[in-house]
Amino acid sequence: MESKRYIRIIYSSLSGILLALPWTEWNLGWVLLFAFIPLLMVEEWFFQNKQNFSSVNVFLHSYWAFLIWNTITTWWIWYATSFGAIAAIILNASFYACIFWLFHIFKRNTNRNVGNIAPIFFWIGFEFIYLHGEISWTWLILGNGFSHNTEMIQWYEYTGALGGSLWTLTANIILINTINSFIYNKHKRLKQYNIAGTILILFFPLTISLWIYKHYNEIGYDKNIVILQPNIDPYHEKFNGMSDLKQLRIMLNLADSLIDDSTTFVIGPETAIPGGIWENEVYNYLTIKEIKKFIRQHPNINILLGASTYKLYVLPSEVTPTARPYGDDIDNLFYDAFNTAVFFNIKDSIKFYHKSILVIGVEKIPYPKLLKPLEKFAINLGGTTGSLGTQKERTVFRSFPDDIGIAAIICYESIYGEFVTKFIRNGAQVIFLITNDGWWQDTPGYKQHLSFSRLRAIETRRYIARSANTGISAIINQRGDIVVSTKWWVRTVIKGNVKLNNKITFYVSFGDYIGRIALFFSILLLLLLITQWVKRHSNLKKLPDRFSNT
Repeated sequence: MESKRYIRIIYSSLSGILLALPWTEWNLGWVLLFAFIPLLMVEEWFFQNKQNFSSVNVFLHSYWAFLIWNTITTWWIWYATSFGAIAAIILNASFYACIFWLFHIFKRNTNRNVGNIAPIFFWIGFEFIYLHGEISWTWLILGNGFSHNTEMIQWYEYTGALGGSLWTLTANIILINTINSFIYNKHKRLKQYNIAGTILILFFPLTISLWIYKHYNEIGYDKNIVILQPNIDPYHEKFNGMSDLKQLRIMLNLADSLIDDSTTFVIGPETAIPGGIWENEVYNYLTIKEIKKFIRQHPNINILLGASTYKLYVLPSEVTPTARPYGDDIDNLFYDAFNTAVFFNIKDSIKFYHKSILVIGVEKIPYPKLLKPLEKFAINLGGTTGSLGTQKERTVFRSFPDDIGIAAIICYESIYGEFVTKFIRNGAQVIFLITNDGWWQDTPGYKQHLSFSRLRAIETRRYIARSANTGISAIINQRGDIVVSTKWWVRTVIKGNVKLNNKITFYVSFGDYIGRIALFFSILLLLLLITQWVKRHSNLKKLPDRFSNT
């Protein structure tokens, strides 16, 4: 690699572009397997010239690469919030640049061979923390980049999306070692080992996945489902231009056009009832009475749809960190607002599940006990703003009369693989995903969101029925194939069958174990780095004494 600065910038830019390509609709997930190579070549050049260049140069070049990656893939957030888009892109690029910089620092200060594998542990360890932290924006988990190439990653049922991250990073590390063995004239035997390793890591996982995809036989018996796409504009109609009752009647009319004696489920989108319902008075609302009337006309139907709901706390022990005052302070009453999935059938009382992974800056302020005063700055996308309430348990709804277990996943929750597995462990046989997706206009955002659902289908081997207010609504099978789907921004309804699966996959049983292992080894590597740093500085302090004794 040449020493000219503009060449290094070109290489860094190229990595940013290559990293972004898998998040397009062009089925380019395989590009991830070499997307880091230009940036790793820049890193190696700085390593070879570390006497003349500070490690900060690696941070700056990687930040530029990751800024390009984040901008190309998530620019569409701008349509919902310009501030949120800028913050997400800048901060996310910073986080990943720090991880890459840490890898370079480790490589500079410890054993080179250990340093070469450090980015695998650091990166996946960070992704694991990011998936489970209060501050979490995990759209660009590397394993998500294969969501348009599901035939390549059927082994996600064993590894989850972090397995895709592991494949990506391992392939790039082995590839760069192979390239460096030729550039820096390493031994012939080492070159041969590197070439063999490259072929193995690229093609063995792919071959296994293609075999699984071809031979996978879907499990379970069929149930008929009707999916509603009311296409009510979230900016101009849903929250301020159309009554809740009118919106509901649009959806019930859509359902009535397709349901028959074979239909078991009707699914409506997130915030199908946006106006706000007090859960302790739920039966008093006209919208609820309308739904109950519809079910009496179709007694074998189970309905799932979204709503904005509230819950009042009378006892001080019930008050949560996200609760807000109700009425005058003298009343000492509090309530929580929720983004809720509501489940109806002819037999049981109305059931609620509260969305529990919330969008930062819109639905929650992180660390509510500390940062609650910042709620007034929350971004308003309609409905209730500020920090919403959540729940600890992953509620599984049970249908009537067949007692089918249903996971109700609400919007953003669907990009968290281990989170979804908790519903499956609680008995869910099928996944119903409700979302809005109209905030982002006609951009890659809603298409990416749909594609991530395909990963959840593979991880859990569950059918997914997806109702999106403005599109795309779809049915996804256990292999991650989209069986039927709608067009975007069209009022429509679709019908199909879902298979009910009781089997538990390895990933459902053990979750993000790859992330836990990576985090454990990351801590060990950091301790090694600290030890090396302390030892080196101790030796430097002893130098004057040694010289004085000579």
